[in-house]
Amino acid sequence: MANLTVWKFSDAEGAQRALEIMAKLRKEHLIEILDAATVSWPQGKKNPRTRQAVDLVKIGTLDGAFWGMLFGLIFFCPLLGVAVGALTGALSGHFKDYGINDDFIKEVQDKVTEGTSALFLLTGQVTLDKVEDALAGEEMELITSNLSKKQEDTLREHFSVA
Repeated sequence: MANLTVWKFSDAEGAQRALEIMAKLRKEHLIEILDAATVSWPQGKKNPRTRQAVDLVKIGTLDGAFWGMLFGLIFFCPLLGVAVGALTGALSGHFKDYGINDDFIKEVQDKVTEGTSALFLLTGQVTLDKVEDALAGEEMELITSNLSKKQEDTLREHFSVA
């Protein structure tokens, strides 16, 4: 079973620092990273910058379409107004199939704001105490959405790289 987690950091560079730590932990087999992406929202910028961590993941994981749709729903659609209300509703409904509900999306919208960053991880096995130790000292908050096996399979079916 995979877990989708979002780690929110109190500065725009925190997610990248954490991703580098996660890469080291992955090499030590302390975390299984199935896919990852970062959002960085520097102070004074109107929109966040997103990046998929393709160098950390193997072929067969999610492609940019998943992250693009999720980030669009979380960070960009609300800025476009009523004209895209139907599209936003359709995307929101679509993500419910993966266990990503409106509450999760709203919580991420409320917490990942200008001057912060976030690390989105799709993980398998994790040695939680070692990960926590490695991230000690980082000002961060963990927002979690656990995916069931069925939701993980649906997610991979719709967004896997061939």
